[in-house]
Amino acid sequence: MNSSGEALLCLPVEGLDKSRLTAFRALCAPIVPRLVLTGFRARSLGIDTDEPVALEMMDDVDANQILTLSAEAVSNHAFLPEPAGKAAGAAIELVKLAQILPAVLVADTTVGALASHNPPVVTVEANVVARFRAEATQSLTIAGEAHVPLNSGVRTRFVVFRDLLGDDSVAVIVGTPDLSKPVPVRLHSACLTGDVFGSRRCDCGDQLKLALARLQEAGGGVILYLAQEGRGLGLANKMRTYKLQDAGLDTVDANTTLGFDDDERDYGVAVRMLQMLGCTRIVLMTNNPAKLDGLSKAGIEITDRMPIETPINSDNRRYLAAKAVRAGHQLGHVIASLNETSESDEPVGS
Repeated sequence: MNSSGEALLCLPVEGLDKSRLTAFRALCAPIVPRLVLTGFRARSLGIDTDEPVALEMMDDVDANQILTLSAEAVSNHAFLPEPAGKAAGAAIELVKLAQILPAVLVADTTVGALASHNPPVVTVEANVVARFRAEATQSLTIAGEAHVPLNSGVRTRFVVFRDLLGDDSVAVIVGTPDLSKPVPVRLHSACLTGDVFGSRRCDCGDQLKLALARLQEAGGGVILYLAQEGRGLGLANKMRTYKLQDAGLDTVDANTTLGFDDDERDYGVAVRMLQMLGCTRIVLMTNNPAKLDGLSKAGIEITDRMPIETPINSDNRRYLAAKAVRAGHQLGHVIASLNETSESDEPVGS
């Protein structure tokens, strides 16, 4: 609900099944639930909008159809969309915090009408979720640290940061960085598949190894290992995007088809970690202009950029092409490779 008295009964679509849908409809009756989708998801369904929309879910629409509308690449169901409203949009932002599907079933109601059911009530004002994220960033504390020698021969110190949500991000300090000079820094989003298991679908694991080696050669530096799996979507949604990519979408369209922005990451945590470490003048090891922009706007002085180009293979070529062509990553070696193979049957950035 919000200060104007607008109240919604909400149920995240994640994990929806027949019994949960039946119970929610009974709770909402006689009001017909609506399915709220992000503007990104709506556009993937052919709805011309930039804002969240609501679709009325009559009794003949079952749980599988709702899940298809929320997450599958193609849906054959036609519904008349209407503006979702501010409260419904806030509900979407709340479920994003949990890194679940950004789709919610809602029903207009009043708190009084549901008093006998004693539901949890969340009061949402303008930008409350953004403020909560900012508070979580400012809540960072150092939870633990220790020296960790690596198999590669690199000697490191791990400093673990924790926020009020319980998320852990780690500063991997290589050698002894000289804080009186710009410190070489790599922002690395956690990637279980690439960093741990050596997945060939991305370049994350290769980037991490290269960053460690370069920082060692430079005499010291910092890797911020951030809890931002799947460009901020979370591991489960990352697997969903992989399924969509296997069906033909590229990494950008896979994210937006699920209802997310192409990149949901917020670099506020990285900024706070650098400030707490005393690293406010850095040389940033990245190919991503968004990282340069995000840190600079937050007051981190970036004196130079170090590119981090890794090998192209048959499994990550399409992914790297989309990052270079569509997301604007500075991957000169990928562009050169694409130009060399421009006569191939595979379209650039597919």
